[in-house]
Amino acid sequence: MPTHGQHHYEDAGGRGLPVLALHGVFGRGLTFAALAEQLLPEYRVIAPDLRGHGLTTAAGDFSREAFVDDMAQFVEALGLAPVLLYGHSLGGVTAYQLAARRPELARAVVVEDVGAVTDETAVAQPVLDVADWPRHFASQAAAAEFFATTPAPDYFLESVVDGELLFDLATMMRVQEGNRGAWWADWEAVNCPVLLLRATNSFLLSADQAVEMARRRPGTEQVVFEGTGHWIHREDPDGCAAAVRAFVERTTWRRRGA
Repeated sequence: MPTHGQHHYEDAGGRGLPVLALHGVFGRGLTFAALAEQLLPEYRVIAPDLRGHGLTTAAGDFSREAFVDDMAQFVEALGLAPVLLYGHSLGGVTAYQLAARRPELARAVVVEDVGAVTDETAVAQPVLDVADWPRHFASQAAAAEFFATTPAPDYFLESVVDGELLFDLATMMRVQEGNRGAWWADWEAVNCPVLLLRATNSFLLSADQAVEMARRRPGTEQVVFEGTGHWIHREDPDGCAAAVRAFVERTTWRRRGA
């Protein structure tokens, strides 16, 4: 297990192909509960709380390398390799970077609504300023009222327990800053099968960038979710699960160049 401390994860069970599901900024493994239920029993969905999130011990390093190294150690500790990597947003970048840098750990990759470029050259607002958000709430109802104006209220509420945020606001700013960049070298280096899920109402992954990702990495499959926002796995868990199942069923697991 990662050596920086406790690493909490959700394990939905299941007897089949292991799926390592990686959440986005502000999230936690619980965000994949509905998707995991749809994939049972043929898939075993394991969803860790990434460093600085949920119930996982906080850490001082929030670089891309730290997130990738965490998940490499996690996969090895649980004996999951080669695993189907499923990543949303921040988790999607971590997923394709892990597949690129540690190819022996990845069977295939599903990237949910995030691109190879995550800075201001491709994203209108790459960093959500949360520095002045409240850290404590008088009640869960008060938290719900505050997060009602965010793009995904329920997603944020999962990280409020007994009126307390499970993440540190300064940490979330550092995580977002560390995730900004152009990661083409990693994207192009992935040599296992890749499925890219794109939401038409996304604020993070444009249609143009998705086309460029497929051009730069031939063989990339894409499924577009019409009328869906950035959190595809929450807004359409049935469709998301169907896309994963279909991808797995038609994939031979051959690596590019093999």
